[in-house]
Amino acid sequence: MATITSEELNLLIEQTYKVEEDFNELKSSYAHLQDTVEKVVEFLPNAIWILNEDNTVFLQNSKARELWELLKLLEFQKEDYELNFNAKSYIIKSSSYKDKIMLSATDITEQKRKENLATMGQMAAHLSHEIRNPIGSISLLSSTLRKRVIPKNMAIVDEIQRSVNRIERIIKATLMFSKGVDAKKSDFLWSELKKSIDLSIGYYAYSKEIQFIFPKDDFSMRADKDLLDMLFSNFIINSIDAIELDDFEEGTIEIQHKIDDAFHIFYIYDTGIAIKNKEALFEAFKSTKVKGNGLGLILSRQIAQAHGGDVRLLDSEKKCFEIKIQR
Repeated sequence: MATITSEELNLLIEQTYKVEEDFNELKSSYAHLQDTVEKVVEFLPNAIWILNEDNTVFLQNSKARELWELLKLLEFQKEDYELNFNAKSYIIKSSSYKDKIMLSATDITEQKRKENLATMGQMAAHLSHEIRNPIGSISLLSSTLRKRVIPKNMAIVDEIQRSVNRIERIIKATLMFSKGVDAKKSDFLWSELKKSIDLSIGYYAYSKEIQFIFPKDDFSMRADKDLLDMLFSNFIINSIDAIELDDFEEGTIEIQHKIDDAFHIFYIYDTGIAIKNKEALFEAFKSTKVKGNGLGLILSRQIAQAHGGDVRLLDSEKKCFEIKIQR
């Protein structure tokens, strides 16, 4: 049996330490690499699952953990497809490498919503153009008929004109929504705007006794009067509808006004029913009213924003909207 010299033993010990050092360095590098991969996967905006061959989870990020029920519905063989889950839309992608399968789920709900809104807006604009001509004819004929009809049938003609006016408002709102709001500013007085608002209210039918309280003091504004007429008319008509649906035979709609260094600030109150679905208030084509078209409030906000301001529902005891218009 050969004997090992002290020099050979020392060399063997040194090599053992070197192997151990290399192993520890490799182990540290692997841990660092794994930590980096986990951080990258966690940083990704979509849900990521990396599965073993037996479909157990090897690695996943927090978004994937939140959607663990979605994983049960995924088809691993399909590469790219859409899937609806819990009222949301996801694009699913999959790929495989050696014994691992990677799956990703990206939330495309907002993208789909915008695409649907664009399509609906185009369709609505086309229909509005088609409806505009016959509605103009009906409006002209009803005005002629009003001069000739016997008194007992006057109420029928008035109802026709109110209905035509309502359709014209919907057409105008739809076309404005599809084209965008462009404010053409000029100087005018609140009293001039109030006359236009009163005229719009006069065309709207309601059955209850409603008290309208508007600012009495006159003040000047620089804005697009026609657009502000639409903005305030939208809010007032919404308030009328809310009062029509409550249990009382009368109601109040009040507009208060104040001025600060930068804005005209209006507060609109009404005594009608409360708003149930506050999240849908400013979503296009989602109305919180039975007979709404879902454009009134979003257009009102766009009009205010076109004037450097905004619209918001205040968190207060009384139902109140705040409207800001830049001075």
